[in-house]
Amino acid sequence: MRFDVIVVGGSFAGLSAALQLARARRDVLVIDAGEPRNRFAEHSHGFLGHDGKPPHQILAEAHEQLWRYPTAQLRQGRASTATTGNDGFAVTLEDGTAFTASRLVLATGVRDELPALPGLTERWGRSVAHCPYCHGYESEAPLGVLALHPASLHQALMLPDWGPTTLFTHGVFEPDAASLQQLRARGLDVERTPIAALLGPAPRLEGVRLADDRVLPLGTLFVAPRTTMASPLANQLGCAFDDGPLGPAIRVDGIGATSVPGVFAAGDAATHFTHAVRAAASGAMAGVAAHRSLIFGLAA
Repeated sequence: MRFDVIVVGGSFAGLSAALQLARARRDVLVIDAGEPRNRFAEHSHGFLGHDGKPPHQILAEAHEQLWRYPTAQLRQGRASTATTGNDGFAVTLEDGTAFTASRLVLATGVRDELPALPGLTERWGRSVAHCPYCHGYESEAPLGVLALHPASLHQALMLPDWGPTTLFTHGVFEPDAASLQQLRARGLDVERTPIAALLGPAPRLEGVRLADDRVLPLGTLFVAPRTTMASPLANQLGCAFDDGPLGPAIRVDGIGATSVPGVFAAGDAATHFTHAVRAAASGAMAGVAAHRSLIFGLAA
């Protein structure tokens, strides 16, 4: 079956792109594997008009609004391959079903590579969080930052605005003299003994046990994990990537166009600063850009 545009990814970025295209009366297919990155979080914050809502509720409301448009369709499933051809693009699902379109919007997201620390996975998105702008206001103090790489220093320097904070260097890096001065100026404690386990009835966090068997009270642990692409499609299509401190991102210009003509990208897969509002905004831009390219051509 052929569409004007196929959007791969059905979270905030993908649905936002599809909405612009449906309102332009274009045939658009959303392919969704049903695994949004924020599915582990109880609430979404900092999203104007939706602050405090569970992410699944925001998505449900988006679905209710989007499928009112007769030219928009949803296909549940995981896209396994994408190829280019003389007449556009073909996307094939894991079950072998194939669809074609003149344009693609990749809103495929990223996958977090969580550290192998006992008690961390079951608290992810609750008492173990990534973004202080998303979760900091509601976080229970005292706060901690688990260093996974030198860039964790940046996260640690932000956190005292939300509560008393300890930086756990975890044997990953030793702050230099200038960094230690910054940490002291922000009132942070520095703990060099690695964390051995997270304590308390999950998903609640009550403390951490260190490698020397000391137990420190802790209400929230912030972690900035490295990320990988959640889908192979951008690689298969030959899209260029930019390396960032936490992982790669699909290279896009100001309107969401990738290095491959006719392929647009939005959301967490196409930025190094991830946030629900940014995902929705970039999806809207990519949807508009894909529509304009259908009218004016790829050079417009």
